[in-house]
Amino acid sequence: VASLNGYAEIVRRNTGLSGVVPQISAMVGACTGGAAYSPAITDFIMMVKGISHMFVTGPEVIKAAIHEEVTRDELGSAEVHAEKTGVAHFALEDEDHLFATIRDLLGFLPQNNQELPPRYPATDDPNREEEAFETIVPANPNQPYDMHDFITLLVDDGHFLEVHEHFATNMITGFARLDGRTVGIVANQPAILAGCVDILAAEKAGRFVRLCDVFNIPILTLADVSGFLPGVTQEHGGIIRRAAKMPYAYAEATVPKITLILRKAYGGGYGVMCCKPLGADINLAYPSAEIAVMGSEGAVNVLFGKQLKKAKDPEAMRQRLLAEYRETFAHPYKAAEIGTIDGVIHPRKTRPILIRHLRMLENKRVFNPEKKHGNMPF
Repeated sequence: VASLNGYAEIVRRNTGLSGVVPQISAMVGACTGGAAYSPAITDFIMMVKGISHMFVTGPEVIKAAIHEEVTRDELGSAEVHAEKTGVAHFALEDEDHLFATIRDLLGFLPQNNQELPPRYPATDDPNREEEAFETIVPANPNQPYDMHDFITLLVDDGHFLEVHEHFATNMITGFARLDGRTVGIVANQPAILAGCVDILAAEKAGRFVRLCDVFNIPILTLADVSGFLPGVTQEHGGIIRRAAKMPYAYAEATVPKITLILRKAYGGGYGVMCCKPLGADINLAYPSAEIAVMGSEGAVNVLFGKQLKKAKDPEAMRQRLLAEYRETFAHPYKAAEIGTIDGVIHPRKTRPILIRHLRMLENKRVFNPEKKHGNMPF
């Protein structure tokens, strides 16, 4: 009983420190049973491939209890927790790589929640314009591209420390600097599932947004999202409840929040990627951005399906309606008219514009009514 009490005491202390100081768990061996709940409460878990293992019940217990055979690696290796469960934020090659990553990570974080993140002298021109931004995002909304390429060009010296790199890869989260200031980046990944938001991606993003908020790190959201991933698996998996954590986290966050819509923002995906009504301070879009309930082809099928079936030349009619719909709705100017887009910007000027807005929001302060805590939809 004394050992069980010890587990509970450690977890209580982790919980008390959560959101006060950064907590990093470095797994350089096995962490099993009740002890595994302590690192689970910390902000980051780092595991080393080949030597780190985490599980609540080990292979021997599983075999005795339910006659299922599994190895330690299959059950709780660094790769399993980095790719499948999301328990590990980093899966590293060796201990040297682990400690180097910890040093890198600490460089982005304040020492406690009363401080701002460290500011470094800018080594990359804050006024740098990037010609590649004019072409890096394909005009065709259905053509994939790697959002990492965009992020690397955007941030100081191309340095981006990705968090949860191998988990829920249709969503990207991580730390970078703009003009020497730490920013947390949340971005859709159009190369995976067309950038759709699913249960795991929403939970990953929501947790990261809350982390940035408690440690006073501005959040930059890069949106190119076709909506939520449809299907029975997602619905029965609890997407309504579980994905609600993401907009909850954004709405709750009081740090500076800037959103840039690169190409498309459809339906509920637009809403959860920190749109203006959800609490973004600045919402920007490229001229080619499409902000709508759904894509042009889907909208035409829904709105004019009956007429298309009766048409003498359905394909000609479809193309005409698509052209009309795109001209009327498939752009950011309707959203700008009603104030949910603050500016339509030239892609090449993305970096200096974002830096200027971050400077403007540097002294942002929010004073909310007192309460014990909110009731997040766990």
